[in-house]
Amino acid sequence: MIEYAAVVARKLSLNENKVTAVLKLLSEGATIPFIARYRKDMTGALDEVAIQKIEEDAKFQKEFQERKIFIEKTISEQDKMTDELQKRINAATSLNELEDIYLPFKPKRKTRAQKAKDLGLTPLAEWILQQEDGSPEEYAHQFISDQLPEVKTILQGARDIIAEQISEDAELRGNLRHLFEREGKVVTHVMDGKEEEGIKYKDYFDFSEPGTKIPSHRMLAVLRGFTEGILRLTIEPEEASALYLISKKYVTGKNETSEQVEKAGKESYRRLLQPALESEFRMALKMKADEEAIEVFAENLKQLLLSSPLGGKRLIAIDPGYRTGCKVVVLDATGNLMETALIYIHEKNYRLEEAEHIIRNLIKKYNTESFAIGDGTAGRETEQFIKSLRTDIPVFLVNEDGASIYSASETAREEFPDKDITVRGAVSIGRRLMDPLAELVKIDPKSIGVGQYQHDVNQSRLKLKLDQTVEHCVNLVGVNLNTAGKYLLQYVSGIGPSLAENIVNYRNNNGSFHSRTELLKVDRLGASAYEQCAGFLRIKNGDNPLDASGVHPETYSLVEKMAQETGAEVKELIGNKKLIDKISPLDYINEAFGKHTVDDILKELKKPGLDPRSEVQLFEFAQIYTIDDVKPCMVIPGIVTNLTRFGAFVDIGVKQDGLVHISEIANRYISDPSEVLKLNQQVKVKVLEVDANRKRISLSVKQTEISTGENSKKDNRKLSPVKQSPGNFQDALSALKKKYH
Repeated sequence: MIEYAAVVARKLSLNENKVTAVLKLLSEGATIPFIARYRKDMTGALDEVAIQKIEEDAKFQKEFQERKIFIEKTISEQDKMTDELQKRINAATSLNELEDIYLPFKPKRKTRAQKAKDLGLTPLAEWILQQEDGSPEEYAHQFISDQLPEVKTILQGARDIIAEQISEDAELRGNLRHLFEREGKVVTHVMDGKEEEGIKYKDYFDFSEPGTKIPSHRMLAVLRGFTEGILRLTIEPEEASALYLISKKYVTGKNETSEQVEKAGKESYRRLLQPALESEFRMALKMKADEEAIEVFAENLKQLLLSSPLGGKRLIAIDPGYRTGCKVVVLDATGNLMETALIYIHEKNYRLEEAEHIIRNLIKKYNTESFAIGDGTAGRETEQFIKSLRTDIPVFLVNEDGASIYSASETAREEFPDKDITVRGAVSIGRRLMDPLAELVKIDPKSIGVGQYQHDVNQSRLKLKLDQTVEHCVNLVGVNLNTAGKYLLQYVSGIGPSLAENIVNYRNNNGSFHSRTELLKVDRLGASAYEQCAGFLRIKNGDNPLDASGVHPETYSLVEKMAQETGAEVKELIGNKKLIDKISPLDYINEAFGKHTVDDILKELKKPGLDPRSEVQLFEFAQIYTIDDVKPCMVIPGIVTNLTRFGAFVDIGVKQDGLVHISEIANRYISDPSEVLKLNQQVKVKVLEVDANRKRISLSVKQTEISTGENSKKDNRKLSPVKQSPGNFQDALSALKKKYH
């Protein structure tokens, strides 16, 4: 695709040499994370987003050129290619323009116009189009036959020929397309008798909005209602404006034949042009809405994958349940399952003393350091019970979206073939707290619960974007070569599922890796794959201290030279800011290693293998448990669980997320909630309105004491330690007994 570098560079307003370098690297099998991280000198430090755009646009240009060649060949085979037509094809810059040129030559089913031509009405149509004085009815008498006994039918046939000719006019279609883009309105009405069935689409029962302004979430909602047969949908400009463009080009006189042409133009628009352009415009709006929704989904997924990890801690994880009890598992510091148990603390089958005994024994036996509790059904109540034990061990509520999907998956069955679904779910909850990234990569991103309309958007495009997001996050963080499972390893640059399994098999058979170069002993992992993956894999306490950093092996010699010239060992140089600051980057820039490479090496040496994720923070919900406990004017803590273009959803601990509309996020204009809020951010919100029947809670961030300025800087501030819930176990026991009797 290197041949398209110039076109891509112009379209994206990038330097052609940089684009050429990116396309060359991609053609050689380099991955986007590798290019963005280790080939900055070649690309001018283009980031992953820019590189992805280059790749996508080059693919489009390739497909566009292939379509051009096909169209040229098809028209030539029909012996209809002319110099003028060839010029128009060569000058086309969009697929729509190209398809408009091809339309008259495109094989099609027998149309009304073709039937009229077969009946010999072409001369009449041509005469009418000339718009000379005369009576079309009188002229039509010449064409009366057994097949065409009436003048009315004959004139309709002539208009069918004219209408098709008008509809295939590439210039006119282009003008009408611009009209649709500028002035097209999305209009919906409820279908007769569907009012009750489609009550959730009530806002769209009588709706109109310009296509240029309709946001992605409304467009996708409209399309869903249309697809489900609830809404009647039209997307078009004022008909008069469209008919004016047709008349302006085709109606050249003011006589009876001109009236026939005008009538043919109206028929052409209503029967051929309008449906085709509406379908095209609807698809364009759908694609635009898809891209926006996918971008939101991808950004939310990125933030979720990069959630703060607890790290290697021994913990007790609990998958809460009412009637069936709470499944309890103990995990060691590496996430291995040590023991399972079942406690009953809810509903009428509670056994609180027994539950307390089990939990305290597990804490003592394994010296556990944290609790992880799923935030789904019975989550808050389970949290309340565990805190009432006053163990002085921190308790974390963990988002369990998708945990049930994982529990029943082939991945979970492979990891725990002899354990039931509830055990697998509890393990997943615990591991999510320890390392969200390593655990969430095992789950289909669509099941994680971030974003909206994930089942309505283009599925192949969604999968591609989400896979790219996961790959970006994994390579950004880096992967411990000796502890990572195959599901995490497969997202490392250059590896994939097959090599990931081979790495794990090698590790199982030969023990831990001692150096990155040992990767070359892995079956089918050659020099190319090694180049792509080595810099993203970490080996702690290995033979070479640089193997624990993000420094690529290809630059080890440069680091060794730096160390030698500073009079220190490599291991002494790593993390020694004072020593590193004495190194002059200019002394090490040459043809092999450019400025970007040297700067990145020095930056990495100061903080080798630094995890870009922040530390996990404890969080305390208010003492409310159901939507009935929520009252207007309350100011309570919450956690951002989802971001959309129209607002943010916040978990306040009552099983029903509240919505902070975009207008209630900041005391200034923002076009996107992500300008201020981040996924998993801890915020204070004010309750504006509660609709218990519809399970809707309206919240505000900007009306709380904490300014949105502070919220937006959340990553740079430390949250004060939370206080554990007041009371003790006996208080909780008494309260629960009172509740259930």
